[in-house]
Amino acid sequence: MLDFPRWKRLSIFIGLAIMVVLAIPSFFSKDQRDQWPSWIPHPAINLGLDLAGGSYLLLEGDTSGVAQARLEAMKEQVRNDMRRAPRVDIGDISVQDGKVTFMVRDPSQVDAAREKLLPLTNGVGTTGQRDWDIAVVDSTKFVLTPSSAGMSQKVEEAMNDAREVVDRRINALGTLEPTVIREGANRIVVQVPGLQDPTALKKLLGRTAKLEFKLVDTSVSPEMIGAGQVPPGSQVLNYPSAGGQIAVFRSVLIDGNMLLDATQSFDQQGRPDVAISLDGTGSKRFAKVTQENTGKPFAIIVDNEVISAPNINEPILGGSATISGGFTVESANQLAIALRSGKLPINLKVVSENTVSPELGADSIKAGVTASIIAIVAVITFMILTYGRFGIYATLAVTLNVLIILAVMGLLNATLTLPGIAGFVLTIGTAVDANVLINERIREERRRGRNVTQAIEFGYKEASRTIFEANVTHAIAGLIMLILGSGPIRGFAIVLLIGIVSSVFTAVVFTRLLVSIWARKNRPTDINI
Repeated sequence: MLDFPRWKRLSIFIGLAIMVVLAIPSFFSKDQRDQWPSWIPHPAINLGLDLAGGSYLLLEGDTSGVAQARLEAMKEQVRNDMRRAPRVDIGDISVQDGKVTFMVRDPSQVDAAREKLLPLTNGVGTTGQRDWDIAVVDSTKFVLTPSSAGMSQKVEEAMNDAREVVDRRINALGTLEPTVIREGANRIVVQVPGLQDPTALKKLLGRTAKLEFKLVDTSVSPEMIGAGQVPPGSQVLNYPSAGGQIAVFRSVLIDGNMLLDATQSFDQQGRPDVAISLDGTGSKRFAKVTQENTGKPFAIIVDNEVISAPNINEPILGGSATISGGFTVESANQLAIALRSGKLPINLKVVSENTVSPELGADSIKAGVTASIIAIVAVITFMILTYGRFGIYATLAVTLNVLIILAVMGLLNATLTLPGIAGFVLTIGTAVDANVLINERIREERRRGRNVTQAIEFGYKEASRTIFEANVTHAIAGLIMLILGSGPIRGFAIVLLIGIVSSVFTAVVFTRLLVSIWARKNRPTDINI
């Protein structure tokens, strides 16, 4: 137990030295770390909302939109598939009462229609259910109804996608370590440390960013729009920058799925606008559309609102365009972020918001640091007074344990919250438990008559079993909190789990190394423990 080869001792000391160096940046502010040379690695712990202050938003998804979008998408799929060879002659497709219905004109094509519909449905999980139920009524009328299992799956997918989009938008703002997590079936929690005014954030997150290019229907006059006389293939949209409304064809020429990038830029007059570039498919389609419609106006639409409606003066072959509409630099940048981060698959609304003052966070940090210092001093005093030299070794182990936790959290880019500080204090208190067990076991072995070397060897060997078993149960509890918990619970669990591993290493391995070096050098005949 006391035999440490030279390579093992060197690896332990080098590993601990690296951990100490990696822990140092966490003791400096971000502004100070930013002034360091770029070649110096400086991983550091991020402060959570309750410590750094910032904004808290609770977003709720409107799941009704998912159902309607599914119905419209299925309607288009049915129309397109029935037109493909072998063609199935059907009547008008209607969407009403949460169902898609259509009539097959030729009864002999009912089976062919069913064969075309089956690939449009998918299995849901391992239940054997399909996401759409297909029924034939009155021998030729098809009724497609979304199943509850399929709807639940789509809502889950939409909320997961929405969380990803929200996360990308917030990160694009350059804020420090935002937290974006799901809560319940249709809610998303957003925490942004350091952001004191959530107004711009709410506006950005509330924007669906559904981008569409459509041709303007020039046959519809303003008088016809006012009278509601719009052809079936057209629709009327608001056009705020023109101070009214405009009629556009319903057919979408380009949509946001073809968008490659969007950035805030300036036009030739120095006015802010948004420059967009399209992918290969979008570029080809945009070139074709502009070639076929030169001289005609087209509308750039975001979230069913016309931003601008310029004329196509010449074919646009490069796959790039600009969106102008009386933007400010801030509004143009927000639109660019919203577009390039992707459209939200579901509408989100803010149902709760809260702003935490940085002064409150500073008070929490001060209280947490004070509690940690008190805990460290109390533990060190007790260990030295009770176990002498072995208490000093335990003190070194506790100090290194704290630094290792800081280093690992910095490497993981973890966020420290107030419950995390509680986990720190708890770890400090429990970190010496292992040393207490070891020292008491050494005392017991000495009372049994073993010499110093044997007492130390048996003390570490026998106590290690109990230490590992006890910490396994702690680790299981920590893992459960990490997996099932959220927010503050996860923060506490992360610190606890890191502390368990580091405390076992420093208490069992590091102190045994120090004791081994001391025992081999001094060859004591007795120990004061």
